[in-house]
Amino acid sequence: MARFKCDLNDVTPKGRLVEDELNQAIEESIERRVSYLEVVFGKDNGEMKKRVLRFLAQPKFKELYHRIEKDEKNFGRIFVHFKLMSNRKKIGLLGYTKITETL
Repeated sequence: MARFKCDLNDVTPKGRLVEDELNQAIEESIERRVSYLEVVFGKDNGEMKKRVLRFLAQPKFKELYHRIEKDEKNFGRIFVHFKLMSNRKKIGLLGYTKITETL
């Protein structure tokens, strides 16, 4: 089971830098065909976690992943599990169009 890690500890929750980092991490995860993405953002007051969850709740990203798992032991970490590929239904990563093209 392959995974990819995105570390947001050095990124401030203000501005568009968080979205750019997450977008780049999702793009790279999809290109590498990994099963899940680990997003680490640190244990702060929860502002960064809310921002990451709001970003992932957008419809264009929601169709790419299967579920989001919040780590129970570590408040500053989220796992994004991607959908499996399906040729028949054209769902998941197979029917994926680049996010940067749709923005």
